[in-house]
Amino acid sequence: MTTAGQTMNETTTLQGGFGIDEVMRRLPHRYPMLLVDRVLECIPGERLVAIKNVSANEEFFAGHFPGRPVMPGVLMLESLAQAAGILCFVTAGIYPDENVKFYFAGIDKARFRRPVVPGDQLLLKIKLERRIRTIWKFSTVAEVAGEEACSAEMMVMPG
Repeated sequence: MTTAGQTMNETTTLQGGFGIDEVMRRLPHRYPMLLVDRVLECIPGERLVAIKNVSANEEFFAGHFPGRPVMPGVLMLESLAQAAGILCFVTAGIYPDENVKFYFAGIDKARFRRPVVPGDQLLLKIKLERRIRTIWKFSTVAEVAGEEACSAEMMVMPG
């Protein structure tokens, strides 16, 4: 585990992943919008694998949909965007603060393949495809039990 003053060039430390405390250091989001629970693997400048545990207690299930709760697709995409943001911060060797943040800048080719329901665990797979100036482009996939739930190409940029 690293402290706020350290950079994340120690790839071996990150390959084992990190828990919610480090996720919260790496993202400015907080409940109820923090949608990454754990990072399983992070290779700076390359890829990240994380999980989002989908709980029946999440507020959106009360209205989406009563009697047949389904995680909204936009929240699956937000989970993927947050995981991509973690990879940005780790790769850049910085932590978010009031002056430093990465923002979701664009999405292409979003596809939804299966519903995500309470009790599912989303496996978030992020791959950095390229960086062009300040725009970072990622290919992303969210899986449940080895089956693709959603995928998209995403762009993230500092703001």
